[in-house]
Amino acid sequence: MLSEKMEKAFNEQLKWEFYSAYLYLSMAAYFDSINLPGFSKWMKAQAVEESMHAMKFYNFINERGGRVILQNIDQPPTEWESPLAVMEFALAHEQEVTRRINNLVELAQQEKDHASQIFLQWFVTEQVEEEDSFGSIVAQMRLVKDSPEALFMIDRELASRNMDFTALSGEVK
Repeated sequence: MLSEKMEKAFNEQLKWEFYSAYLYLSMAAYFDSINLPGFSKWMKAQAVEESMHAMKFYNFINERGGRVILQNIDQPPTEWESPLAVMEFALAHEQEVTRRINNLVELAQQEKDHASQIFLQWFVTEQVEEEDSFGSIVAQMRLVKDSPEALFMIDRELASRNMDFTALSGEVK
């Protein structure tokens, strides 16, 4: 059974994961508007992934006898000054998600909630991957500065990302 503190914190993280999906969809729309379909596709895949993360929290709350309470999701930004600014924003966002996951781990330790600690370890590992992915793209974009040719090469590379949508079937109960 989830403690009241854990239930509240997990519901907040559930909201944050859905906000992340909403944010990445907003970023995809921005990239669509400036004709960078590879960046858009990559962000759409991120949005789906974040929705899957949210459903992991949703399912876990229910499995532990808690109650899911959906909350308002803030409107994400819709404009950025450049593609690099979008990716830097996304990296900073993932760093904030990491901070929040770490806080959840600490709360689970304080609550002596071993099941939640184990559940959260997946997210700890996932955040290492997320920060690395965004960090690599930001580093490449900073390296090539304002080169349109390089931006289009990165766009092509990001377009090659495949998202396994069949994974959704395993996440939704």
